[in-house]
Amino acid sequence: MAQIFHPSMKVISRASIIAVLIVVGVLTWVAGAMYRSGYFTNVNDPVEQNVPFSHEHHVNGLGISCAYCHTSVEQSSFAGIPPTHTCMTCHSQIWNTSPMLQPVRTSYQTQMPLEWVRVHDLPDFVYFNHSIHVAKGVGCQTCHGQVDNMPLTWRTNTLQMSWCLDCHREPEKYLRPKEEVYSMVYQQPDDQLTLGAALVEKYHIKKKQLTDCSICHR
Repeated sequence: MAQIFHPSMKVISRASIIAVLIVVGVLTWVAGAMYRSGYFTNVNDPVEQNVPFSHEHHVNGLGISCAYCHTSVEQSSFAGIPPTHTCMTCHSQIWNTSPMLQPVRTSYQTQMPLEWVRVHDLPDFVYFNHSIHVAKGVGCQTCHGQVDNMPLTWRTNTLQMSWCLDCHREPEKYLRPKEEVYSMVYQQPDDQLTLGAALVEKYHIKKKQLTDCSICHR
């Protein structure tokens, strides 16, 4: 029987298979790099709001604690967005005629909540509870960065699964005493691993369960 394909086809077919694998590998790497890039994660990208609220001014300048505005952070999965009357506690007396704050005054007068753009917004298939993290000694700064230096708020971490797992696998690297949770100037001690291990025991953190899928996907 006559040979159907020329012998050179063996070389061509092998080269084609290798080329396809290389192309698929490169495309996969590029897709992964883009997924982790700021284009998708919005890391370090300031978010404009209807009212240009400055954490730098309120937290660093005036010394207002996170929990003063985010009142449900210790009891709820959601940290809470401050209602307008919280803003008006001060701004009925201070800068009460500022054009920049007109949306705040209008919201207070009409009882219509201000519309804020979420900066840290997880997908609907992810369960996250602020109160649990606060109770276990995870500082606001750990996830949200130095908000006290942000004239406009931006995301400092990707919030992707791999980032969350870094902490869930080794929480002792990130924990701090509960009384330091809201501190923006807290510095980890040189013996952080020793302190963290002690806090894992003190706060009854079950490390083996932290990487169960059901912890975050319910």
